[in-house]
Amino acid sequence: MSLKVHLMPGIFLNVKVGDANVHLKAALAFNTFGTLQRHAPPVRLSPNYPDPPPNPTDDSPTFAEQPKLMSAALVKAAKQFDALVAALPPSEGGEEVQLRRIAELQAENEAVGQELQKQLEAAEKELKQVQELFSQAADNCLNLKKPD
Repeated sequence: MSLKVHLMPGIFLNVKVGDANVHLKAALAFNTFGTLQRHAPPVRLSPNYPDPPPNPTDDSPTFAEQPKLMSAALVKAAKQFDALVAALPPSEGGEEVQLRRIAELQAENEAVGQELQKQLEAAEKELKQVQELFSQAADNCLNLKKPD
C-alpha cells in the first residue's frame, strides 16, 4: 500500500506503508524545500512596492549549489533504501506462514516474559532478605549485642 504525503501545494511524496526510511525521506524532502524557499531570491510583489531587501549571506553553499547537494543526498538515500530492500530475505509461504510465525514468536515472547517475571520476583525476595539481615546486623552493631 502506498501513501501520498502532501508536502507543499502541488508537491507530494509517495511513501510505502511500512517503509523503514519514511522519516529520512520526509526529512530530506522538507529540508530540500525549506532550503530552496529560504535561499530563493526575493520576488517583487508589485511595481508600486520598493525592491525587496537582498537575502543575507552566510557560509552555507550558494543557492545554485543547494539543489545539486540535496538531490545527491536524496539519490543516495534512495539507493541505500533499495540496497536494504534487496538484502531482505525472500518471503516464504505467504501471509498464512508469516502469521503462524508471528503467533509462535508471540508465544515464545510470552513464555520468556513469564520466566523473567519469576526471576524478578525471586530477586526481589532475596533483596528483601538481604536488607533484613543487614538491618539486623546494623542493629546488633549499634546495640553492641552479640548475634543470636
